[in-house]
Amino acid sequence: MRIPCPYCGVRGVDEFSYLGDATLVRPDASVPNAEAAFADYVYLRDNPAGRHRELWQHAVGCQSWLVVTRDTRTHAIEQVEAARDIAAARASGAE
Repeated sequence: MRIPCPYCGVRGVDEFSYLGDATLVRPDASVPNAEAAFADYVYLRDNPAGRHRELWQHAVGCQSWLVVTRDTRTHAIEQVEAARDIAAARASGAE
């Protein structure tokens, strides 16, 4: 698999480290069921077949964190975005 880094260009997957699901949102620790919510957040993961957003780091390149949208059945990459841009959009309420 080859991943198109927005900063370095297309690179082999061996230059990247996979973190996991990029759609997860950390639970609010102040809610009454916070312990159960954190247990689900840490231990329960889906294993989707199809389109999925994943968090990767270009570990051997520019060190950037990226959100890669790919089809888990074919490994076809649809989109690659800088994770910091997504986090900024989420913080401003644009996402």
